[in-house]
This record gives sequence, structure tokens and C-alpha cells, in this order.
Amino acid sequence: MRKVLLLTAAFCFVAAGTALAFHDAGVAHCNGCHTMHNSEDGALVDPDSPNGNAWLLRDATASDVCLSCHGDHLGAVFGDDPLAPPSPIGAGNFVYLLEDNLNDGHAGASNPIGGDAAGHNIVAPSRGVAADATLMSSPGGSFPSSSLGCSSCHDPHGNDDFRMLYSAGPIQDGLFNFTNAAPEATGRSIFGGAPGAHTAYQDGMSSWCGNCHGDFHDEANGRLIHPSGSAIGGTIAQTYNLYNGTADITGGAQATAYLEEVPFEDAANTSIMSTEGPSAGSKVMCLTCHRAHASSGPDAGRWDFSVTLLEEDGLESGSYALPDPYGDDDQRSLCNKCHKKDANDHIATP
Repeated sequence: MRKVLLLTAAFCFVAAGTALAFHDAGVAHCNGCHTMHNSEDGALVDPDSPNGNAWLLRDATASDVCLSCHGDHLGAVFGDDPLAPPSPIGAGNFVYLLEDNLNDGHAGASNPIGGDAAGHNIVAPSRGVAADATLMSSPGGSFPSSSLGCSSCHDPHGNDDFRMLYSAGPIQDGLFNFTNAAPEATGRSIFGGAPGAHTAYQDGMSSWCGNCHGDFHDEANGRLIHPSGSAIGGTIAQTYNLYNGTADITGGAQATAYLEEVPFEDAANTSIMSTEGPSAGSKVMCLTCHRAHASSGPDAGRWDFSVTLLEEDGLESGSYALPDPYGDDDQRSLCNKCHKKDANDHIATP
């Protein structure tokens, strides 16, 4: 079995270049990320760090190194222009951190919300982004903003977890300690996938986010907040499955109800091509409403929580308008996918 696995890995490595199995143990070449002497062919590998750095990286920070491959391709989690972002693969794009205004609420043009509110402020000087200047640590927790980077969540040397996310234990050379295991999920390839392919979340996402954010949405602590990591129950499941947009709030069916913009967690989610809606035992999670990386909506929202109609997104701020999955000029907030509070809405016309 060991020989078969190694041959399979080697085939992938050759077939798709050095990236496909780059992080797999036994296949990666160390100098893809590290440099022994910070020089090649008489020139500095990292001109911004003439004396090298403590981890012998090829760029100033771990995130800069990660983004040299994954910024514009191999997942394209950053891109170059916040008004023309790469297509998100589940987690969204960091490019929105470069925005000067994300506020599409009332009077948003004159009350800007900066791009540092778009999501996780990774430290990556090569991309023009730095530590969060407002929040010194993770909301609800104590992870230091000054140390946040790609390798705060992902193990750059590879592991068996979904998206190489860390499980319980020390991370970043002992800087911080995770107490909760990595989530269970199945995701589309970073090299692309068939139309309709999406991440199938199964279990543990909210508790894993809690490694840094604490009991932010834990009902047991007595706070009057939106639950997360909890079963949605039969009523919410039925609402989700029937809801087909503001214009058709009861016309849907469970077999085709899944909406990538409002995902849920369920142990039965094993196919990245499934269109099945939730059951009573399915769970709402942090990523039901938020992107893991960043979004054009404040607070990494999968949709902008401040707009009345989805068509209003981008109008006040001039930022990227998150697509409306229903394509309806009168479509209300996607909170309605679970709560259907737009049942009696009437759009006033001048």
C-alpha cells in the first residue's frame, strides 16, 4: 500500500507541475519556501530582508511566501484588484483588505468602513496589507493581530486535515495553542472543478473558529446572540428548503435547495456536487454567514448585512458588489434563506 501511495503522489506531482503535491510529506522541495543563504545567482532572494529571517523564508513573512503561489493562482485567494476579484473557492479573497470603503449602508459614502474590516488582516507586506490597526487581538479571544498570517490557520508543511488546517496543539512555533480539532469537510480542488462544485461542510467548523474567537456564539454562555454549531431544527430546515428568493419564498424543494452563499454543516455532506438542502439535524456555523478569508461585505459577510436589497451592494461605497444568487432586483438579505422575514415585504416605487 505504501508503494502505491507514493507512486500516486509522484504521478500527481509530474502531471500538474510542482504545485499539486507540493505540501505532501516526501514530495515537497524545501527550497520552494526556504532559502539556506538568502542568495541565488549573486542576488538576494528577499531584498526586503538582507539579513534573512528567523525561518529562512524566501520572502519577508510566511504569508508573502504563501501568496507567491496562492495569491493569483492555485486557489487565487488574493488577486490584484478589489473591484475584479478572483472567483472565491469557499473561503473568499483577501484582496478586499485593500478597499477604502465597504460601507453600503445608509450614508455609507460619507461614513467609510475601511478594508481592514473585510476579514482576516494577514500580515503580507508584498501585497500591501498589514496587521489590523483597530483590533489588537481576535474578537472573543486572544490571538495577537500582529502575528496573523496564512500559517496561523494552515500548516505549511502539510497534514491530513481539511485544507491543511491545524488541529489541537501548538501553532506558529508555539506562539498560540489550539484546543479544538480541525473541522471535517470536503472541498473542491484549488485547480478548479465542475460548475456547481462547492465545499461540503460536515462538522466542527464553529468550534475550530473558537480556537481564536472563543465562545463568540455559544448559546450556553447566556448571551442573546445568534447560535452557531447548533442544529437548526425542522422549522428552519423547511424554510431553507422552500425559500427560492424574495419573489418565490415557498417554491423551492429540498432536493435542489442548497445555496452556496448560505452553506450549512451536516455529517451527510459528502459530495461537493450535492444540491440537497438541510435536515432538522443540520447545523448553522460561523461560515454560514461569513467567509473564512475576507469579503466585500464588512465582517467578512457572505452578503452585506447592511443593505436592504442585494442590488444596493456596492452603490454607496463603490466597492465590489457581491453577486445576487437569485438575480432579482427586489431580493432582500440572505438572512431570509433561513428566517423568511421578507414574506410580506412590498417594495415601494416612486
